[in-house]
Amino acid sequence: MLERWSRREFMHGGGLVAASGLLGGWVDQSVAEPSLETTRLRTAHGAVMCEAPQSLAEEFFAAEGFTDVKYVETQNVDKALAAGEIDIAMRFSAPLIGLIDEGLPVVFLSGVHVGCIDLFVREDIRSVRELKGQRLATDKAIAGTDLFFASILAHVGIDPRRDVRWVDAPLLEWPALLANGKVDAFLSWPPHSLEVREKKIGRVLLTTASDRPWSQYFCCMVAARREFVEKHPVATKRALRAVLKATDICAREPERVARWIVGRAYTKRLDLAERMLRTLPYAKWREYEPEDTVRYYALRLHESGLIKSSPRKIIDRATNWRFLRELKREMKA
Repeated sequence: MLERWSRREFMHGGGLVAASGLLGGWVDQSVAEPSLETTRLRTAHGAVMCEAPQSLAEEFFAAEGFTDVKYVETQNVDKALAAGEIDIAMRFSAPLIGLIDEGLPVVFLSGVHVGCIDLFVREDIRSVRELKGQRLATDKAIAGTDLFFASILAHVGIDPRRDVRWVDAPLLEWPALLANGKVDAFLSWPPHSLEVREKKIGRVLLTTASDRPWSQYFCCMVAARREFVEKHPVATKRALRAVLKATDICAREPERVARWIVGRAYTKRLDLAERMLRTLPYAKWREYEPEDTVRYYALRLHESGLIKSSPRKIIDRATNWRFLRELKREMKA
């Protein structure tokens, strides 16, 4: 049975939220705010371990006044956003920009955390530039990972369409393919990346949590359907606040959130979950400007011909930072 904190544990003295000081001032703020335009909210559980704030936000959604919250079961969150089945969700920044270029009607609202990706390569590869002409693992069943890889290649002048060979294979087979010399590099994220590190397969060429320029930009961001934001601005702000409060918990209470992650079956290993939480910069949502992230990845993808829209067009069409600016003032650490 999956572990779940009770509302008493979340919302009252001695619980995680109270201990972290994250509810300070919330009640007064909510009383002074306009009423929700809708108490219905649709989101999705994070597909990977680093998206824990999205699922952890469930209790905060209730505290924000949402009485009809549903976590939609889907294999493709982006398609569910496009179809109007999901209102708000954490998404991988670079791939989502590609979908926005194709017409996906969503807007970025905030960054969440920086980096969670490791680039594993053959032992003799010493730089990203040496990936030119090499075989890179991709999995067409996982939307967008090749777009992020493409942005890394484009940063050093490698054309991801012509200068490398993409090898389609299931995600879980990538480490064995690298070990057996059938691919030369692949991207990985928790918990898989931590397990590959333990097995000492290949070498880590870069980690986006600490290596520039990737450590200066958000990996995961909060995005919402444009129609939902336009029709329900109060609900949008409160939903975003719930996710950001959950993000603060990930930064401040890694041991306890790690137990919750194991309970949600993201991984069976408590040590891996805690290691991820201590490594990923969840607190950066307060410090970094998310527009810089959108501009950077849109520029890389535009330069390589993978999107048609300019960075300025993507920013104008698909960003709304008003709620984030307000919440940064209200949720001072």
